[in-house]
Amino acid sequence: MTPEPATTPTAAARASAWARLRDSDILASFLASKVTMVSAFVTVVMLAGAAFAPWIAPTNPFDPASVDLLNSLLPPRWVEGGDPQFLLGTDNQGRDLWSAILYGMRVSLIVGVCGVAIAATLGISLGLLAGYLGGRLDAFIMRVADIQLTFPAILIALVIDGVVRALFKGVAREHTAFGVLVVSIGLSFWVQYARTIRGSTLVEKNKDYVQAARLIGIPAPLIMLRHVLPNVIGPVLVILTINLALAIITEATLSFLGVGLPPTQPSLGTLIRIGNDFLFSGEWWIVAFPGITLAAFVLAVNMVGDWLRDALNPKLR
Repeated sequence: MTPEPATTPTAAARASAWARLRDSDILASFLASKVTMVSAFVTVVMLAGAAFAPWIAPTNPFDPASVDLLNSLLPPRWVEGGDPQFLLGTDNQGRDLWSAILYGMRVSLIVGVCGVAIAATLGISLGLLAGYLGGRLDAFIMRVADIQLTFPAILIALVIDGVVRALFKGVAREHTAFGVLVVSIGLSFWVQYARTIRGSTLVEKNKDYVQAARLIGIPAPLIMLRHVLPNVIGPVLVILTINLALAIITEATLSFLGVGLPPTQPSLGTLIRIGNDFLFSGEWWIVAFPGITLAAFVLAVNMVGDWLRDALNPKLR
């Protein structure tokens, strides 16, 4: 008889991880909620569409060679006067609206992810410092957070946009719009992360494993990163999910008000702003389809975030 091949440690670890996931309460609650499953499916489909936009979209709305002004303001394919070449019609520049939505979703997601990444990094860092070190530093960071809450993202974006224009007078606004949006979103959302991490850190720093790490001489930065942070990061995952939807809405709002991306970089907010100018003249599709896409994605992400909040809450298990 030939001996059975020995199971490698890596394969055993993968099998054990899969077994834990299969038997976990989180997977069971996910499979038990049809709304969550549909929301997750919609989220994944939209993320995939944005990620693979260059391969899915019929045309590239950023390429002037693929745009013809003679095709501007064409209705969707199924409406009288529509062109079979354009599924959802065209905008005022002759861009295929289906392609513009795919690329616009991609731009909005990049802005949202970058803004949330800045907010999370800043908030987690300040929250760890405030909760672990305490004292005057804690009081200072929390007072700054209180002041920050009085400034909405729109006002922060206007201030940053004005400062950038004053500092870089010779630079076109098209080159600074992306950075202004990302920094504005990052500076608007960091307070939630800081307060959440601070509260959890205040609890964790008095536990035995942190006291033991101090006794053996581990430096405070290493204790915060290696011991405290992994035990307080759970609630941040929920905030990240919900803030991604809020960041995309903020980007759309700022672009709609003219502070965001220019018309040559079609984000969802830019497409909605362009469509609003033609809404009362009968070209409803320019604002309708980007608006539906934005609403569907935000709703799906929020539903997944609500489920994740409940699934990670031990009191609800």
